[in-house]
Amino acid sequence: MRSRNLNIILSISFLSFTWCLVSAQVGVGIPCPSDAKILFDGSREMLDANWTYWEGPRFSTELPIKWRIVPDPVDSGTAMDSNDPAASGGKYGAADIVTKQAFRDFRLHVEFLVMEPGGNSGVYLQNRYEIQVLDGDSTTHGMAAVINETESPYHAYNGTGKWNAYDLVFRAARFENGMRIEKAMVTLYFNGEKVHINQQINQVWGGPNSGIDGGNDGGKGITDTPGGLKLQAEGHHVLYRNIWIKELDLKKPDTDF
Repeated sequence: MRSRNLNIILSISFLSFTWCLVSAQVGVGIPCPSDAKILFDGSREMLDANWTYWEGPRFSTELPIKWRIVPDPVDSGTAMDSNDPAASGGKYGAADIVTKQAFRDFRLHVEFLVMEPGGNSGVYLQNRYEIQVLDGDSTTHGMAAVINETESPYHAYNGTGKWNAYDLVFRAARFENGMRIEKAMVTLYFNGEKVHINQQINQVWGGPNSGIDGGNDGGKGITDTPGGLKLQAEGHHVLYRNIWIKELDLKKPDTDF
């Protein structure tokens, strides 16, 4: 009996330890795992090495990237400011930046800070599907919504002037004979809280200026082309730091983690 009780205690302890390890993998400030790739560490060198402008229909600037490296307003270190002059007035697509590397399935960590009320940007998976960054909006077009596909989990937002974190696993759409047979899917943690689970994504929203396939059949013409991680410039001071990605190969339509 004592041996059995000891085994139960050890099992509970192991499960608790495992849960702690898993829970520690999401949220503001978590480091990049050794098997993942750092996309942005706060430096100008890494911005230029890993990122470029997305040259969509509304593109109206030129390299080098005009996003400024600025002091972190909360912690030590630096961040990049998405307030590119070319995007003044909310001209998304004019100066968005995208990774030079394209991706299919992946685990992603992004940290952002909205400096002022109404600050607007966006995190685009495969340069297609937007996870919204928009202060003050709790609708399906608002903060941390899979845009126009889910409600905003606005309650998990830390507010302006504070760092926030998106942790997600994304699975790209699957195709057979050129036809989409499985929709893209994402599970998202927002500041450590799981807010979207195995959310299917139906289409690209925002038209041709929004990203890959936005101009195909009203955003419904999804293609089997990998895309980079894109960050949106909308003429607002939204900062980014600590961005890393781990490529995956998800055989089954399941992104929960």
